[in-house]
Amino acid sequence: MATPAQWVAGARPRTLPAAAAPVLVGSGAAAHAGAFDGGRALLALGVALALQVGVNYANDYSDGIRGTDTDRVGPLRLTASLLAPAKHVKRAAFLAFGIGALLGLWLVALTGQWWLVAVGAACVAAGWFYTGGKKPYGYLGLGEIFVFVFFGLVATIGTTYTQVGHVTWPSVVGAVAIGLVACAILMVNNIRDIPTDVVAGKRTLAVRFGDRRARRAYVGMIAGSWLLALSLALASPWVLVVGLLGLPVVLLCLPVLAGARGKLLVPVLGGTGMYELALGALVALGLAL
Repeated sequence: MATPAQWVAGARPRTLPAAAAPVLVGSGAAAHAGAFDGGRALLALGVALALQVGVNYANDYSDGIRGTDTDRVGPLRLTASLLAPAKHVKRAAFLAFGIGALLGLWLVALTGQWWLVAVGAACVAAGWFYTGGKKPYGYLGLGEIFVFVFFGLVATIGTTYTQVGHVTWPSVVGAVAIGLVACAILMVNNIRDIPTDVVAGKRTLAVRFGDRRARRAYVGMIAGSWLLALSLALASPWVLVVGLLGLPVVLLCLPVLAGARGKLLVPVLGGTGMYELALGALVALGLAL
């Protein structure tokens, strides 16, 4: 049986910045509009974190039962390593999704915008069918679209909307920037897994692009996110503080362009997650000031 520490590792805590960053940016945009609400921001953060953990466990379960993770380089997988029964990992995924749903209902009740329940249901469905179901879209090269839409646009703009009551242009620009970094996290993860994914028949976007173009796509996503974030200085000059991330952007891109493979990409994956969190925090701070 898996230990508590292994269950925590299976939740892939290094991916959690991808959940927190859009909430930070969306809340910063709300503060810029003069309508920041700390309670609603915390609820949005809880929803985002719970959904991220749910997606991680769902991927662990679905990839594990398909045999995709049998020969894997990267974080611990509970199902594939036989540390936990597949049904227990599946149960953990739905428990996390359930917590996210309850927090989401609380947030919707505060806003009175009950149509947002449909958005939340779409988020859960997208999280499960990424690698779950008979035809998982993550195996068709559509994972980046899901990540961009739900962990970029929906999470960021939705956070702003639940506080302000309408969409603002800084929240949209910030959402695109954060969505690009979230896609970059998935891209570098899949670049690392190209050899095993090809064997398993998992046609991720990295597999479809091929190694060289996938690496260039990663660099474009990272550079594009940074430049878009800087453009928010038009809303508040304090956002120029994002310029401090120029060196980290270069340090992330260099090993990818140099052809780092396998375990050498694990630090890039973690660094990209921390870059997203730093970008979200600095954008939020700049917009709020």
